[in-house]
Amino acid sequence: MADANTIFERLKQDHDRQRELLEKIEQTHGESDERATLFEQFTIDAKSHAAAEEQALYSTMMRKPETTGETRHSVAEHHEIEEALNDIAATEMSSPGWLAKFKQLKHDYLHHIDEEEDDHFPDFAKQLDEKDVEYMEQVFERRKKAEAADAEVTPESKDDAKE
Repeated sequence: MADANTIFERLKQDHDRQRELLEKIEQTHGESDERATLFEQFTIDAKSHAAAEEQALYSTMMRKPETTGETRHSVAEHHEIEEALNDIAATEMSSPGWLAKFKQLKHDYLHHIDEEEDDHFPDFAKQLDEKDVEYMEQVFERRKKAEAADAEVTPESKDDAKE
């Protein structure tokens, strides 16, 4: 079996940065430049990370029957998180609803990345060979940069925000 630690360590680095951003955002108040900037940083980082992770890690794991279920579960959560990010971005930042939505997102996101790190990554590592690891490392870095350049805080208008 290949040593897959490098790719999983790289993914965890992103998760740790995202944890920090979530904590910082939660400490902000109302419609402030700081909250807007931090939320934009988190959104772009989370969306580009998820897209690159799907293209590098999850595309590889979908080809391995032992990990198909975990892979589908994580990809579905990525889409739920993206929808939540878009909804929060379409919500007035000064409203009480914004903070409530953000706290739910934070809870869901932390659950997602903890589950990846604690459950999925160890299971995935057992299924990888050297070729898989090399592919994932190359694709992840390239796609993360490209996805970050294209990521948007929200494609929705304020009228689309959920109540």
